[in-house]
Amino acid sequence: MATLRIAALAALTAFSLGACDDARKANGVSAGAGGRCIPFATTTTSATTTAPAGQPSVPTAAPPIAGDPAAAVDDCLHRWGYALASSTDEASQVAAATVAACTSSVSRWNQAAMASGEAAGGDAPSLMNGQQTNPMSEHFTFAQGRALFYVVQARAGKCAAPPMANGAPVGLAD
Repeated sequence: MATLRIAALAALTAFSLGACDDARKANGVSAGAGGRCIPFATTTTSATTTAPAGQPSVPTAAPPIAGDPAAAVDDCLHRWGYALASSTDEASQVAAATVAACTSSVSRWNQAAMASGEAAGGDAPSLMNGQQTNPMSEHFTFAQGRALFYVVQARAGKCAAPPMANGAPVGLAD
């Protein structure tokens, strides 16, 4: 009788876990090995909602990538990190190449910070380590860390690279 209960519990657990995976697939999330893979953001700049009959369609907010330089950097690092992760080089070298591929996005983020006055405050203590820093240095440090994260994540999860066209990932906001 105890064996029957254990078998029933095991079967119920397997069905429950399978249902979770099916829900992820239905929502378009590529789980990869152990759910480590992150789906790529869409870079469309406009969309509309379907309105009831007789009412005009209402434009929805653009995805964050369209107007947020920080989100564009993160998306670039994500796409290039996954694209280059299959390299046999050390993860730190692949991450450095990922940051190099996203230099224009990081530059635009820095320019936006300067234009908004965010960078005008000069040096201040870092919230991470207390050392003197500035927004430009923090942007570069963020890019390095995030690139390494995406490379390691793609390798650990055996995540699929984004589609490529003309030697670059498709969908870059650049």
